[in-house]
Amino acid sequence: MAARGRQYIMITDKEKKNMQQFYRAVLALENEEECRRFFDDVATIKELIDLSARLEVACMLDSGAVFSEISRETGASSATISRVNKCLTYGEGGYKTVIDRIKEN
Repeated sequence: MAARGRQYIMITDKEKKNMQQFYRAVLALENEEECRRFFDDVATIKELIDLSARLEVACMLDSGAVFSEISRETGASSATISRVNKCLTYGEGGYKTVIDRIKEN
């Protein structure tokens, strides 16, 4: 079972295998151009915009920005900001890992 917000959803063995393959595919990418081409192929522009916006929200939250400022600057809804904040606070640490690595570069 995987958590999705407050809900738990069942993930089949096939779905888990597909997700693992996807993660390995991302790790196989060697540079930003390969990454861009891969995500352009596997996701819609709307999905990429949404994912990118969530990362921006996470970066702003990490830097101490308040919800109203984040909403004004990114156009993100309070629900999105709250969800990202919850992930930053109680999640698996994925946002924090990426944010720290972005800061290093």
